[in-house]
Amino acid sequence: MSDRITVVIDTINVRKLRNIQAKMIITSPKSISFSRVLNLVVSEGLKKFKV
Repeated sequence: MSDRITVVIDTINVRKLRNIQAKMIITSPKSISFSRVLNLVVSEGLKKFKV
C-alpha cells in the first residue's frame, strides 16, 4: 500500500533522480515513473540504517 504525500526535493537531487530515470527508461521495456525511481533510491538508502 502506498500513501500520497508531498515532498520538497533539492533541484540537484531531482536532476540526479531524473538521470537515473532516463537510464532506466533506456534499458527497460516498461514505463518508469519518477515515483518508482524515488522509491527505489530511498529503499536502497534506508538499507544502510538499522531500524
